[in-house]
Amino acid sequence: MADPRFFTRAGPFTLAELARLSGAELRAEQGQRLCYDVGPLETAGPDQASFLDNRKYLGAFCTSRAGAAFVDEWAVERAPPGIALLVTREPYKAYGLAAQAFYPAPAVAGGRAPSALIDAAAIVPEDCAIGPHAVIEAGARLGRRCQVGANTVIGAGVEIGEDCRIGANVTVSHALIGARVVLHPGVRIGQAGFGFAPDRDGPVKLPQLGRVVIGADVDIGANTTVDRGSGHDTVIGSGSMIDNLVQIGHNVTLGRCCILAAQVGISGSTRLDDFVIVGGQVGLAGHLHIGSGARIAAQSGIMRDVPGGATVCGSPAVPIAEFMRQTAVLQRLARKKDGR
Repeated sequence: MADPRFFTRAGPFTLAELARLSGAELRAEQGQRLCYDVGPLETAGPDQASFLDNRKYLGAFCTSRAGAAFVDEWAVERAPPGIALLVTREPYKAYGLAAQAFYPAPAVAGGRAPSALIDAAAIVPEDCAIGPHAVIEAGARLGRRCQVGANTVIGAGVEIGEDCRIGANVTVSHALIGARVVLHPGVRIGQAGFGFAPDRDGPVKLPQLGRVVIGADVDIGANTTVDRGSGHDTVIGSGSMIDNLVQIGHNVTLGRCCILAAQVGISGSTRLDDFVIVGGQVGLAGHLHIGSGARIAAQSGIMRDVPGGATVCGSPAVPIAEFMRQTAVLQRLARKKDGR
């Protein structure tokens, strides 16, 4: 059970309601049975729902005391006695939808902390919640029901859509942000990009004259930075999920629903099309094109374009099948050298 000091639980919900909101098929004549919470397979009790998505956890599923579980068809025959099965091809997604029902985002209670500094020329609806020592500069415009955390600075002219949640110690400048965007604590949006012309007397810095344009329903993790463009805009497509400690350089374009894991670095003017997935600690050189649906394995170094739908790995990155062959050859050579 989630700690009630930090999380407010809704419900209970019947199993029929959980099936309906998640799109799963309930494989039991227990539609009116109540479920009070969600939890991991190892700790969930008879009044909680869990899930199995990875075969690695099949053992935990077989011994789980959970009252219900979201599972794929392949797990049905391995279910422990008494567990109600909610069958779906996407158990993790279905569980996520159920968890959202039990733990919805808290409603924004409008108000302004006495120490907040809001310029008279800023537009901040009364139903926004503005935290202590937040600064909202002239010409900034917030949509309705936005939340701005303590010590956050919203720069002059910034536009933010409705229902955005901006954490503490965030800075936003030179940016246009869509609706329902989440910026976690410490995010930096719109600072000058890393642009200069090399010169024997010292680098000549170029003014960064673009913006950051963020679509709707984007989530940006703690301490991530998104530089504004140098002339073109830096663009983050709607529905993209960006983890903590990611660096996005100037003029980068992300398509819709891209996923970037922690510590990814994307150099200037690189373009990612829709639904690209990038693993942790990947580095992408500048001026590249990553095609729609491409997958990049963790710690890869990307130095050339990646075609749509491809999966690449390594540094420099190659198609994953080639990477596996290279690794196998190196292992054989190492064993041969060691006389094994």
